[in-house]
Amino acid sequence: MHTQHPAPGAQHPLNIDSVRRRLPNRQISFFESITSTMHEASALAATGCPSGTAVVAEEQTSGQGRHGHSWHSEPGAGLYVSVVLRLDLSTDSLPVVTLALGLAAAEAIARVTDLHPDLRWPNDVMLGDRKTAGILVQLIDSVVIAGLGINVNHPAFPPEIASEATSLRLASGRPQSREDLLVALLPAIDSFCRMLVERGRQSILEQFARRSSYACGKRVCVDQPSGIVTGITAGLDPTGFLKLRADDGSESLILAGGVRPAAGPNPCS
Repeated sequence: MHTQHPAPGAQHPLNIDSVRRRLPNRQISFFESITSTMHEASALAATGCPSGTAVVAEEQTSGQGRHGHSWHSEPGAGLYVSVVLRLDLSTDSLPVVTLALGLAAAEAIARVTDLHPDLRWPNDVMLGDRKTAGILVQLIDSVVIAGLGINVNHPAFPPEIASEATSLRLASGRPQSREDLLVALLPAIDSFCRMLVERGRQSILEQFARRSSYACGKRVCVDQPSGIVTGITAGLDPTGFLKLRADDGSESLILAGGVRPAAGPNPCS
C-alpha cells in the first residue's frame, strides 16, 4: 500500500471522502471541530443509528478521557473517533469491551505502521513507556459508546504530558496515514467485538494477556482511593479486572486506577 505522506511539519486534513469510499457500508459522521465525539455518538445512538456508526473529528475542544480527564486533541494530528456499538452482552461485560477495543487499536496500529504496541490495563495503548492511544467506554441505555483517541502525527506534546505521551510519527520516525489507520481500525473493532459476543469474555482475556506486558508478572504501582499500592500483576479475573499481588503478600482486585511500571523499594513515592 503506497500512501502519500505530508511533508515534515505539515498536517494534512483528513480525507474523509477516501475513508468513506473504502468503507462503503459504514455510516461516518465527520466534523472539522466538535466538543466531543462521545457526545455526538451518544446523540446519534439515541436516534437509533446502526451499530458501527462512527463519529470522527479533526479537533475536539473538550475531548474526554477516563475519570473526567481531558484528552489532548491537537487539530489535524490525531485520530479522534467514537463508535456506537449495539452488542448482545450483559452490562458486567463492559470492562472486557474496553480490553477488546484496546486489542483492536493495537492491531490497526501494527498493521498500518509496523509498530508493536503494548497494552496497559485497562485502556492505554503504549509504545515503549509512553501512551499513544486511550480508550473510553460508556454504557448509555444498553448501547456502548466507545471513544478512541490515537496520537498519530503529533510532532510534540505540551510540557505537562510530554514525558508520558508519544505519537505514531514520533515512534516510527515518519508521518503516518490517518486514513489508513481509520480504515483498519473500524473493521478491527467489529472483529474483536464479534469475538467477544460469539466466543465469550475468555477469548478476549486470553488475547489481551498475550498482547499486554502489564497483565501478568509486571511490578506496578496503582493509584487507589486508599493510596498507592505496589505489587506484581497476577493476571485478569473472569470479568476483566486486574489481579495484584501486593508487596505484603496480600492479593486484591483492581477495579480502576492508574497503573504505572514500578522499580526499586519505593518506586512511586
